[in-house]
Amino acid sequence: MLFGNPFKTAMVPAEEALRGSETRRFEVPKTHTVLGTPLEGPWPEGTEVVSFAMGCYWGAERIFWQQPGVVTTAVGFQGGFTPNPTYEESTTGRTGHAETVLVAYDPTVTSPEQLLKVFWENHDPTQGYRQGNDRGTEYRSAVYTTTDEQFEAAQRTKETFQRELTEHGHGRITTEIRPVSEAGRFWYAEDYHQQYLDKVPNGYCNHGPNGLTCQIGLVTTDD
Repeated sequence: MLFGNPFKTAMVPAEEALRGSETRRFEVPKTHTVLGTPLEGPWPEGTEVVSFAMGCYWGAERIFWQQPGVVTTAVGFQGGFTPNPTYEESTTGRTGHAETVLVAYDPTVTSPEQLLKVFWENHDPTQGYRQGNDRGTEYRSAVYTTTDEQFEAAQRTKETFQRELTEHGHGRITTEIRPVSEAGRFWYAEDYHQQYLDKVPNGYCNHGPNGLTCQIGLVTTDD
């Protein structure tokens, strides 16, 4: 079905995107299978949310649910045009969405910078519309922020990690960084995708340390 699809290597124009649905077409689980927390909230007061796209969302989600301070994670679609998309629709490349992991976290335990460090160090952010063997606009690298602090941290750590990439002979970062107010809401994926690698421990995973380090917490002062 996907071979020869012209939308896999070029972003679909909004006017040509799939129409989707005004209502959700499937039930979303209430509880995270690993953390035991609500997938859609409500979460504890003060919880903040940021979303990361870094290729296939199965392995990416597992990385984030293991991080200290993370309240819950969920997989879905973001950054495109189609409302209430299904997984099958997203794989056509005609929704404009990226496969995305929503991360709700306690800012008293972790920080945007710490989560971004995990993001940069566990995929290749230079590949454009692909991640390893997974090719298509839905596999692009992206950060979708909900606070000014997150957006500024994403830009700052991107510059830091680019220096690391350049030093080791790698290319330019292609990661899309946008506030949710511009990128659009997060649409939850179907039940069987949520915490997939907990349900299928030996399932497909295309993520792991890329061997480079994103330095965070560096303070500079003017003399």
